[in-house]
Amino acid sequence: MQFRQKALSKLQSPEEIDLPVRFARPQGWLVLTVTVVAMAAASFWAITGSVSSTLSAPGILTHAQGSYVLQSPVAGQVTEVLAAEGKRLPAGAPLLKVRTATREDQPEDRPEDRQGEQGDESADDTVIRTIAAGRVTALVATIGAVVTTGADVAVLERVDDASAPLMAMLYLPAEGGSTVPAGARVDLTVQSVPSQQYGVLRGRVKAIGRTAQTRQQITGFLGDSQLGEQFSRPGRPVPVLVELERSPRTESGYAWSSAGGPPYAIDSMTLTTGSVHLADQRPIDWLLP
Repeated sequence: MQFRQKALSKLQSPEEIDLPVRFARPQGWLVLTVTVVAMAAASFWAITGSVSSTLSAPGILTHAQGSYVLQSPVAGQVTEVLAAEGKRLPAGAPLLKVRTATREDQPEDRPEDRQGEQGDESADDTVIRTIAAGRVTALVATIGAVVTTGADVAVLERVDDASAPLMAMLYLPAEGGSTVPAGARVDLTVQSVPSQQYGVLRGRVKAIGRTAQTRQQITGFLGDSQLGEQFSRPGRPVPVLVELERSPRTESGYAWSSAGGPPYAIDSMTLTTGSVHLADQRPIDWLLP
């Protein structure tokens, strides 16, 4: 009861009625103003601003037609290698000579059976020739090696013209391939080029595969079973073909994030990692259903 009387007397006191009411201190007004301005700026940015996201994927520099594996049509021993790795050959060019069994060891052979032998230049040697024009990227068979019919002897990259531009083939996770638009910018970190010194290679998405590829399909295109295993290990990927931007001002002939890029040419079948720039999004789109 004593506390209640004191409270009533204090409310009824004339001295208390004449005092002005203080709503907020100056510091409070400053905090409130800054908060309102920050919220207004954030709302404006959420509506008018944009955020760019990227998708990273491994890949390789190559030509658009890919590679093929050359197989021996006969069994025998390699006696001569007629081309070196890196050399460009036309279709039908001689690549290897294989010594097959002598005619005396094959009495059942008839002349009509020998008419279809590929590149038969002597009684004992068979010349293995290229199927299509290309650059020799790997020679599996060496002099003295014994090969069987259908054995892999070489890998050739399909390229008709020495001036044909390089492409990059990226292998994206299947769930990310559908988010990549044609024409999207791509930054490529090339394994043989120090990115801290020369930057990254510039490119644009040219085409996106419609379906995910198996290890066998990747191997068939690249002509390398190890690469097929490497790119398909996380799961069946979607291939994305990237067209490299050309530049007459660089030694490599392609555009880089640095002024001149590396002072040397870049080769096909070089591993790379691509960062694909996806379409920009407004921040407010993340909040809307």
